[in-house]
Amino acid sequence: MAVPVFDLTATQWGLLALGAFATGLSKGGVAGVAILGVACFANALPARMSTGALLPLLIAADLIGVAFYRKHAEWRYVWRLTPWVVVGVVAGALALGHVDNTQVARLIGVILVVMVTLHFWRQRTAQDPEAFATRLPHTWWFAGLTGFLAGFTTMVANAAGPLMILYLLAMGLPKLAFIGTMAWFFFLLNLFKVPFSVGLGLINGNSLLLDAVLLLPMVPGALLGPTIVRFIPQRAFDRMVLALTVLAGLRLLFQG
Repeated sequence: MAVPVFDLTATQWGLLALGAFATGLSKGGVAGVAILGVACFANALPARMSTGALLPLLIAADLIGVAFYRKHAEWRYVWRLTPWVVVGVVAGALALGHVDNTQVARLIGVILVVMVTLHFWRQRTAQDPEAFATRLPHTWWFAGLTGFLAGFTTMVANAAGPLMILYLLAMGLPKLAFIGTMAWFFFLLNLFKVPFSVGLGLINGNSLLLDAVLLLPMVPGALLGPTIVRFIPQRAFDRMVLALTVLAGLRLLFQG
């Protein structure tokens, strides 16, 4: 059930503002913070509503990323994943159509904890990025599995970032190509999800009104991202964000 925008508590607004700011930061270059936005939204709103409410903000933030890095995408990696991602999104939409808020909350909790675990594993094994990339497979089934899981997790929880990071690291892309490919991939993927979210009632007039308000903290986050990166130690910041995400994920997993 949707919660009217004007019935939200101060705590809910605080979590949503933090989530929107984190979403902007993630597109402004602050690695690892996007998943905190997912956790904040899922803890502030009914789980199904949180998925639809976050999506338009992600698209708005994606536009900023595409504007900065539009010329740097390696399109062959996007097209290689596309058929599998489509299947994953459809599977995720079917799953959302048959579960209630408590079940969606627990599913998002599981996805968040798994994604953070993947992130820590990547950090621990990626001291040498080139050596790390050679340990990941480059076969069609790896692309297929990555694409399907990315489509499913992004449809259910808007949380496919760590999977795509692993995949593109395995492809050995240069820095700008890596960022540009990620920006275009998620922009197009999030647009593709819109009809499914509208059909499921996850995006509606109430959620769009909420998004209009949350643009206020999201846009500054995107613009301040590069500056924040320069003044905050990246490793300490990442650890704080991931620890908060794990706590939020566990709360979702064990609620109800």
